[in-house]
Amino acid sequence: MSDPLNAAALLANFVIVPAIAYGSQLALGALGVTLIYGILRFSNFAHGDTMAFGTMITILFTWWFQSLGLSLGPLPTALLALPFGIAVCALFVLFCDRVVYRFHRAKRADPVIFVIASVGVMFVMNGLVRFIIGPDDQNFADGERFIIKAREFKQLTGLSEGISIKVSQSITVVTMIIVVAALFWFLNKTRTGKSMRAYSDNEDLALLSGINPDRVVAVTWILAAALATIAGTLYGLDKSFKPFTYFQLLLPIFASAIVGGLGNPIGAIAGGFVIAFSEITVTYAYKKFANYIVPGDWKADGLMQLLSTNYKFAVSFLILLMVLLFRPTGIFRGKSV
Repeated sequence: MSDPLNAAALLANFVIVPAIAYGSQLALGALGVTLIYGILRFSNFAHGDTMAFGTMITILFTWWFQSLGLSLGPLPTALLALPFGIAVCALFVLFCDRVVYRFHRAKRADPVIFVIASVGVMFVMNGLVRFIIGPDDQNFADGERFIIKAREFKQLTGLSEGISIKVSQSITVVTMIIVVAALFWFLNKTRTGKSMRAYSDNEDLALLSGINPDRVVAVTWILAAALATIAGTLYGLDKSFKPFTYFQLLLPIFASAIVGGLGNPIGAIAGGFVIAFSEITVTYAYKKFANYIVPGDWKADGLMQLLSTNYKFAVSFLILLMVLLFRPTGIFRGKSV
């Protein structure tokens, strides 16, 4: 009877718990992408490096607070530095909008022009982050690392397999729920949020109704910067911070937004979990799991792994390709790409 329980614990520890945390990070990142697309009408290819920039600022403030002896006890000091990272990142993206995007918006340029401009901003931000903090891994997590360790779980249950839950994973899920609830309340209940929705539905009619387009654009960038910084910081706490990794995250984040329905916030959240569970389930080696549930004579010799973890981003690409071919509006029927 213990073998199925061991198999379930193994799957929970290496698939379900990491996928929930990773899916929460992708959902927050995809929300930023879908906000920009839904309101400003272009795909922001600089979003991954916006995450890196906001996380870098958060790390710098974290190191400063740590040098001053400030901490949150068992929680990471990065949570204390996060508002400062959001503020600086918001100011930077507003600066980029004024310098780069505002001119094209006044000319009512085609969306492809904004996409090309965002690629340029992406390279500038990537170079800036590497210049300031360096290209190597930066570990900035402190406080308690685990809520429960695998060894403790084994002692409590008597099973051979344990489940470990990191503090960063719990913070990621709780933060995602709070941020998503606050964002939906803002978009549906506040006057500014309703103005943003009206601007997204029909720009010309919104302007005739007296909505200030500059205010809508500024608030959209601030929200996107906040979501990017939060998602990037949570990802860095859960894994580690490396600028190039955030550039690579652009693919699963866009895949999440498109799979769920580009421009649809609910779709972005659903797409984040679809991509996360797909990546982890396809790249997990099921040998030990299978050996718990199959008869003794059928023990597996190979890893029983469909794809190496080196190809996990290929899973995002394949899912994205299938969605674009067969359902370009995504699961929740967002805007067609």
